Amino acid sequence: MKKNFIIVLILSFYFLQGCDKKEETQWKVKDPKETVNQHPEPQFKKEGDLTFLKKDGKEIKKIDIEVADNGPERQQGLMYRKSMPESEGMLFIFPQDDDQAFWMKNTIMPLDIIFINSDKQIVKIYKNTTPYSEKSLPSIKKAMYVVETVAGFCDRFGVSEGDKVNYNYQQTK
Repeated sequence: MKKNFIIVLILSFYFLQGCDKKEETQWKVKDPKETVNQHPEPQFKKEGDLTFLKKDGKEIKKIDIEVADNGPERQQGLMYRKSMPESEGMLFIFPQDDDQAFWMKNTIMPLDIIFINSDKQIVKIYKNTTPYSEKSLPSIKKAMYVVETVAGFCDRFGVSEGDKVNYNYQQTK
């Protein structure tokens, strides 16, 4: 009787151990941020410069820009970038003024996202956006351009809605 009890106990132990392993493997979920953080970081390519201007035309700040002017480049944006100096940004150029919306999916660093109309006037700013967020950030008004800078840029340099931009970009693609 004692021998049967020990055999049953041992078999129960192995059975339960096997169940634990199966359950652990079955329910393990990989954090999507882990995959994003392991993605190769794209390198900045200077393709021009952009100047932020007050309503009266006085220069606020000039930055180097990388340009996203086609579908794949606009879709990639600043995803997978781990850092960026405040002297750099990305300019998105769309074919015409339209309702635009951005999100932060797969974007590691917080950004200031600046929507600009075809008159190069800033119509909407989202400051210090949340990394990895899938929340839509709409332009509210029609926009033809969007500039992404590091978070805090607009507050640090006093860039606000109603200000303007001017950019130089030599399309070489």
